[in-house]
Amino acid sequence: MGISEEIFGKSKQGAEVKRYTLTNKNGITVRILDYGGIITDIHVPDKDGKMGDIALGFDDMPGYEERSPYMGAIIGRVANRIAGGQFELDGQKYSLFINNGPNSLHGGKIGFDKVIWKSAVNGDKLSLTYVSADGEENYPGEVTVHVDYQLDDENRLNLNYRASTTKSTPINLTNHSYFNLGGHASGSINDHVVTIHADSYLPLDDNSIPTGEIRKVDGSPMDLRSGVKMVDKLSVVNEGKGYDNNFNVNDTGRLELAARVDHPPTGRFMECYTTCPGLQFYTSYYFDDITGKGGAVYRRFDALALEAQGYPNSINQKNFPSIVLHPEETYQQQTVYKFGVKN
Repeated sequence: MGISEEIFGKSKQGAEVKRYTLTNKNGITVRILDYGGIITDIHVPDKDGKMGDIALGFDDMPGYEERSPYMGAIIGRVANRIAGGQFELDGQKYSLFINNGPNSLHGGKIGFDKVIWKSAVNGDKLSLTYVSADGEENYPGEVTVHVDYQLDDENRLNLNYRASTTKSTPINLTNHSYFNLGGHASGSINDHVVTIHADSYLPLDDNSIPTGEIRKVDGSPMDLRSGVKMVDKLSVVNEGKGYDNNFNVNDTGRLELAARVDHPPTGRFMECYTTCPGLQFYTSYYFDDITGKGGAVYRRFDALALEAQGYPNSINQKNFPSIVLHPEETYQQQTVYKFGVKN
């Protein structure tokens, strides 16, 4: 069905921001900004054929620039937390912007979510490109990043990531969409059922940094392999803070099913496939009455994020899969969100 383009607004700096609408033959639509590669809307049918927008977001640029907790955006250079905002690479120490307790989170002060990407439409594919300068956010190397979005007629939203660098540097990209399968304004995710195909996860210290241990999920609230109702877990897991944990979903590098979310009241479901080794599952504990699209108010536990990525703080944990990209290499990862209805 192709891709249409419109002007969404202007950034604080006065730059024009475009929004692209991807549509497939089934009437599903996905809207994406060239600012941060942000997915602003995902319209999918329920079991009665009624369309609903399942992606949380904002109606305008001030929302994304001033109120957004990374909603819908590409995260980079390094998704998740880097302990103490520091790492060492090739004998050199690097200090990063601290923006999450004692840590550096999601790329620093101005990550990939806060810049305008170069955009191009190729058939049914939206291609975004960003060149991150050597030293940007104090990371080494000039990094060229490409992210392709494609919505196919099997109701799969494909995200393909590629990157190259002029110097060795850590790279860990993800998409930070927040989902509520009842509709973005429908409130609590208590009625969602979540399945994550992971036999192990990463326990955290008091600063939300992995301890280095890789722990089996057996017999713990982290065992989501058989499908778990969120109402049974959110108030008890992590001392009532819900989930904000990395699950170890893939050790093959091939595209595999990592997670599935079901919403019995509407019949909607979503599957997440990825080549990434980790899946950060976050249930929006820190939402604080955020005013979003159409005046909707997003509160604690009103959404979930499935962020496919490398393990958090991998640059400082030698037993975790490496996220270092070298000049002779190409970073490549793929994540797919598939939408459907179960009658």
